[in-house]
Amino acid sequence: MFTGLVEEIGTVAELDPHDETGGTSLTITLPASSKLLEDAALGDSIAINGVCLTATALSRPDAAQPSFKVGIAPETLRLTNLGALTTGSAVNLERAVRADTRMGGHFVQGHVDTTAEIIRIAQDGNAVTFRFAPRDAERADVMRYVVHKGFIALDGTSLTITQVNDTEGWWEVMLIAYTQEKVVVARKKVGESVNVEVDVLAKYAEKSMAGYMGALGGTAIVKPVVESLVKDLVAQALGAHAPR
Repeated sequence: MFTGLVEEIGTVAELDPHDETGGTSLTITLPASSKLLEDAALGDSIAINGVCLTATALSRPDAAQPSFKVGIAPETLRLTNLGALTTGSAVNLERAVRADTRMGGHFVQGHVDTTAEIIRIAQDGNAVTFRFAPRDAERADVMRYVVHKGFIALDGTSLTITQVNDTEGWWEVMLIAYTQEKVVVARKKVGESVNVEVDVLAKYAEKSMAGYMGALGGTAIVKPVVESLVKDLVAQALGAHAPR
């Protein structure tokens, strides 16, 4: 579990598609002053661009430049943008949350749902607005969990959704000046991709509600309630209350 608050920006030293295990591994280097690996141990979870991965090798504590290695499963390569990383790529890093850590962002699992393309970048004062469109294969599944002022994790960064267009299939977030200096999303351009994880609490709420409605008899009972609510909302918008 993570918070979506990026601790460090690391640099890709190597993406090896044929490592000694026969799989794919990723080696990340850190600034010499980094404290990220101070209490790290083999097997620890570290989020790289929002993907929860297991540390399989760690540099010595006295190493001039701290580094660590993780293994990447084929499914992870298919679902995320990690396979597109190259030597020198910058990546967001966050260690797994501790029980005594303040939850400054939101609950992030590190289980990416899809990737999204940056389709627009616009300056707004000293802030920057980014617009994202998820890839077609998962668009419908993702957009239903994207709500105005809700949480979303982009490359592992906890952000607030500022605008949503369900018809066209996109959403926007705004990065303040401070955040622009701390996360890799701010360095990306139109056409580049980010890893997307929607708020897991929305998924739990949806499943719980589906079970509840099923127990009540499905849409036959729920439909009149929804219709009544819609009537009231329309009436209020017109300046009157609908009769009950």
